[in-house]
Amino acid sequence: MRERKSARLLVVSPEQNVLLFRFVHKEGALAGDDYWATPGGGLEEGETFHCAALRELREETGIEASDVGQPVAHRRFPMQLPSGEWVFSVEQFFVVRAPSEVLSRKGWTSHEVQVMADHRWWSADELRITQQQVWPETIVATLEQAGVFTASGNSAS
Repeated sequence: MRERKSARLLVVSPEQNVLLFRFVHKEGALAGDDYWATPGGGLEEGETFHCAALRELREETGIEASDVGQPVAHRRFPMQLPSGEWVFSVEQFFVVRAPSEVLSRKGWTSHEVQVMADHRWWSADELRITQQQVWPETIVATLEQAGVFTASGNSAS
């Protein structure tokens, strides 16, 4: 199985909410899938996780940053792509502090326009109680470990 490396972004607003995109697949191997996930995407040829994180941040949110720091989490798992191919996904997560909750879709690919149906800024409490599918499923614990959320559900100072 081919390995697919990707950089994922935990984009945090000044209000300590985290950005998730809603993905709705209407065709292909993932048709019928509907879930929320962090911004991010696959590394391009010769690209590092750090550089991919900066590029994906700019393309998917319009936010420009000069650095994303060190990864706060890693994840490895088998994953099916929209094409139907199964890959072994290797992800690194980076925390990014957004200056506001204003986003731009100008850098979206045609595929992103088709499948990214919505976005939302989620609080820790909202993520803890939602019945909707959220990826990664450990997002609250990851944000707690990174010092963004506190274990009680309040935002960290």
